[in-house]
Amino acid sequence: MAISKERKNELIEEYRVHESDTGSPEVQIAVLTEEINTLNEHLRFHKKDHHSRRGLLKMVGRRKHLLTYLRNKDVSRYRDLIGKLGIRR
Repeated sequence: MAISKERKNELIEEYRVHESDTGSPEVQIAVLTEEINTLNEHLRFHKKDHHSRRGLLKMVGRRKHLLTYLRNKDVSRYRDLIGKLGIRR
């Protein structure tokens, strides 16, 4: 269910703000979005996996908090990110 290290490194490379960046809101939101999408696929087949569903809801809440932070800090970065990720339609 978790994303692979290679995929996580690809996301970090794509969304980082500067050379040694691994913890900016953009990177965190991109990694959370990938994990949320993976977990959604898992839950389509395992409908009674309520423990994973709880983890999914916690991830969605964390991503929502980070998106709010980014929107309040810099609207242009927020709009670019949601456009790239295809969230908040």
